[in-house]
Amino acid sequence: GQQKIFLRAFQVRFGFPAQFLIAAYKFHELFHKFIPLVLQVAQGKRQSIKVFGTDYPTPDGTCIRDYIHVDDLSEAHILGLEYLKREKKNGIFNLGSENGFSVREVIDVCRKVTGKEIPEVMVERRPGDAPKLVADSTKAKTILGWQPKESELEYIVETAWKSMK
Repeated sequence: GQQKIFLRAFQVRFGFPAQFLIAAYKFHELFHKFIPLVLQVAQGKRQSIKVFGTDYPTPDGTCIRDYIHVDDLSEAHILGLEYLKREKKNGIFNLGSENGFSVREVIDVCRKVTGKEIPEVMVERRPGDAPKLVADSTKAKTILGWQPKESELEYIVETAWKSMK
């Protein structure tokens, strides 16, 4: 049968220099993910950003999530296709920076990058939100030879901010 590869990534961020992908992700990214929502506050398109819970067992009390730049995701897709061609077998790989950043860290970096005030509104936790969700990319690194190179938070925010201007 036909071989398949599954690449699981969460919180994909984009921006320059990955301009060719912006159109495909623009609507989804601008309206449904956390970093673009925070940056919309910096743009004046939203009054504030909601912080869902500040009492999690994390260093600053807010949820931690793994973010990956779309350039890193693109590289993983190329490596995944090469894997299929070479190995001729199925594969499932998690993709992420393996570090994760808290809600508060994301907001603080967005303030730094934009130079704008970003008001926060603290609200109750959302049911089911885990304190920390980060990918274990060991298998992708070992088998595909993939390594995230562009997934530092400040770079992710800088490129997202440029793409939204």
